[in-house]
This record gives sequence, structure tokens and C-alpha cells, in this order.
Amino acid sequence: MNQPQRLWTKDFILVSAMNFLLTLVFYLLIVIMGGYAIEVFHASTSQAGLVSSIFMVGALIGRLFMGRYIEKIGYRKLLFVGLILYMLTSGLYFIQTGIGFLLITRVIHGVMLGVTLMVVTASIAHIIPPSRRGEGIGYFSLSTILATAIGPFLGILLVQHASYNVIFAGCVGLGVISLIVALMVNIPNPVHTDAPPEKMSLSLKSFIEPRALPISIVILVLAFCYSSVLTYMNFYANELDLAKVASFFFIAYSIAILISRPFSGKLLDKKGANYVMYPATVIFALGMLVLSTAHSGFTFLLASVLIGFGYGNIQSCCQAVAIKSVPPEKIGLSTSTFSIFLDLGLGFGPYLLGAVIAILSYSQLYAVLAVVILLSIVLYTFLYARPNKNKKQPVA
Repeated sequence: MNQPQRLWTKDFILVSAMNFLLTLVFYLLIVIMGGYAIEVFHASTSQAGLVSSIFMVGALIGRLFMGRYIEKIGYRKLLFVGLILYMLTSGLYFIQTGIGFLLITRVIHGVMLGVTLMVVTASIAHIIPPSRRGEGIGYFSLSTILATAIGPFLGILLVQHASYNVIFAGCVGLGVISLIVALMVNIPNPVHTDAPPEKMSLSLKSFIEPRALPISIVILVLAFCYSSVLTYMNFYANELDLAKVASFFFIAYSIAILISRPFSGKLLDKKGANYVMYPATVIFALGMLVLSTAHSGFTFLLASVLIGFGYGNIQSCCQAVAIKSVPPEKIGLSTSTFSIFLDLGLGFGPYLLGAVIAILSYSQLYAVLAVVILLSIVLYTFLYARPNKNKKQPVA
């Protein structure tokens, strides 16, 4: 009987730690930058919102334009360039010349983070043994989940007890630690084949990997729905007089993912994506429905647990599918494609849903999105499940 290939190697642990640190900075800053813009530059509410969200636009730009070059430049070289520029850009926050300069800083910082995280994710796909790819991606994405819970909590805590410059210095420090970690990691080289190199062009195919497109469209829709939780959950909790309970929402969400991820990852490897996607999507929809009817702390936290079991496993499953859908030499571009669509859903969802909230209440919005999530099952079936019905299902 063959022994399973080792997953928890030094490189796997260190790259996961680097992903955690970088993502932590992103979520820490995103919750404080709006208040910083208002307090320091007397920005309007709309300007403050732009300062927070324009970072995502930068990340999209970085992934879109560097995704096509990642295999040619090399993971290690691009990672170090991205990390060094990321740290230098973090230092620009100390320069307080006006709202315009702050917006430019946020865009550049986003570009650098987008490029760096793209390399980190592509690298981990090569570090994980192919036979344990679903399980490995699941564990790796836990570093992102933990950062989404700890980052906002840490940001709010630091704003109450420290100056903004201290916070910015801490972010630079985390960047330095990430660079030190990168020096200790054996970053794999991109896989090259004997096929002649593709001509560089400005065609859509040079920016987007077509084979990753079906599952990327699915995550776009589901991330769009989840963005309503990230953006409007606190407002909804205040409306329900559950503000104190709301602070535990993402903690419960993270615990649910921590509990379920080991099982869903192994199920993905052994049985295939359908065995994770269908039940997880139904659970996600159920969580949104429970959230729409929440009237007590119990139902509010129950919704967070269900959403964690649902969306938390959907994201890692879709990421594993995107990587599995391409040969090794295309993993970088496939990772970039998936991340672009994920960021589009999370980044632009709040803007579009903001117009809906002018018509519907928060409760009605979450109920409508529960229906949209259920309908996404049809989208997944026609875009991915049915076309791949006769292919080998386990993600390995």
C-alpha cells in the first residue's frame, strides 16, 4: 500500500504563513482607511469608501497584467520584487499630502499585493502533492480565513489604542517579516514544456486562462453574494440591536471553516468537486436565509456558522478546480484568472448591492441573495459539472 505524499512540509507551512501575514495587512487596513481618510483629510463618506475599496482595483490590475508574465519571469524573482515594492509602498502611508496621493498609494499598494499573493498561490499549487491538491488548497486557504477574522479585529483594536502611524509602521514590519519568510522558502520554478513559446499579444487569452473561466464565473456570482455579508452585516446587526453579537460573527464563521475544511478537502480529492459544491452551495443559501430572518443572537451566529460551512468551502473548492483544469505550466495564469473573478465579485458587489438596498431592506436583500445562490447551482451544473461529467472527478 502506497504511503500518501507528505503535505505539511517546511515550504508549505512557510508559504501559508506568508499568505496569512500579507492578507492580514489587507484586511487590517481596509477597515481603518475610511476612518483615516475622514479624520486626517476630512474626506466625504463617498471618498472614504473609495479609499477603502480602490485597493481592490489595484489588486485586480496587478493580477490582470502580471498573470501572463508569471511563468516567464519566474515565481521567486517576481515574489521578491513584489514584496520589496509592497514594503516600499507601505511607507508611502506616512506621507500625508492629500486625499489624491492617498488614493494613488492605495492603488499601487493593491497592485503589489495582488502580484505577490498571485505568486504565493501559484507557488503553493506546485508545493502541494498532486494527489492531495484539494486537501492542501483547503488547508492553505485557512490562512486567508484566519486573516479575514483577525485582521479587522486587530485594526479596530489598534485604532482605539494607537496612532495611525504606529499602525502603518506595524504593516511595514509585517512586510519585512514576510520577506524574511520568503528567503527561507524553496520557491518552485514554473514548469516549462518543449512546446514553442506563445507569442505575446494583447488578446483576451493572454490575460485570462479559458479553461479556468467556467469555475471563475461561478465564484464571481457566489463572491458577489458573499460581499453583502462583508459590507453590510454590521449595519444589519445595528438595525437588529445585535451590535455586540456582530463582533463574534466572523469568529464563528472562521471556526466553522476550521472544523469543516479538513473533511471537505479530503472529499474533494477522493470524490470530486460536485460532492463539495452542491451541498456547500445549499448550506450557503440556507445561511443567508437564516440571516435574513435573524431576530436574536443565536440565529445571527447560526447564520454565520452555516455561511462558513457553505461559502468557506466553496471558495477553496473552486480554487482547486481552477488549478486542476490546466497543465502545470499554466497554473500561474489560471490562478490569476480565478483571483480576478473572485476580486470582481467581492470588490464591486457592494457598489451594485448598495443600489438594491435603496429599494429593499437588509433582511429582504439577504433573502433575495439566498435565491440567487440556489440558482447558481444551475450555473455550476451547465458551466462545469455537466461538461466534465465524463472526466476523472477527483481533484488530483
